[in-house]
Amino acid sequence: MTDTALKPDTQEIVVDEVFPHAPETIWKTLTSAELMGRWLMMPEGFEPIEGKRFTYQTTPAGAWDGTIHCEVLEVKPNERLSYAWKGGHAENAGYGSPLDTVVTFILSRAENGTRLRLIHSGFVLPENDTAYRKMGEGWKKVVKNIGTLAGGDD
Repeated sequence: MTDTALKPDTQEIVVDEVFPHAPETIWKTLTSAELMGRWLMMPEGFEPIEGKRFTYQTTPAGAWDGTIHCEVLEVKPNERLSYAWKGGHAENAGYGSPLDTVVTFILSRAENGTRLRLIHSGFVLPENDTAYRKMGEGWKKVVKNIGTLAGGDD
């Protein structure tokens, strides 16, 4: 068997948007804890430093307390931000089931602004099916919020 054949069936959420703002403006919106709290959730302990651990708090479910544990994996100012996104509990099915994923934001210059590509990868199906569906819809809204919020900074 190949390594690919041994891997669980994983899926990723991809959202692409182009905003009429400079990459530096979008980057600030992605890496300021105060601004992150306005377009997603308020992070506790976030700094855009590789290896930095931080958390988000969302709605608890069953045995899961609602804490999302994150660690900054990659920081390339004005180009790329990536962090681990882990949560859930083994006793939960559906919402609150174990999740071990990675969120990556990729910025690139576009003709009249910045292309922002969000990739949330590592959803294991069928175990993470609920999170995959809900977060797939949620990230579409969140990415639009990033652009709206960034518009206030230009």
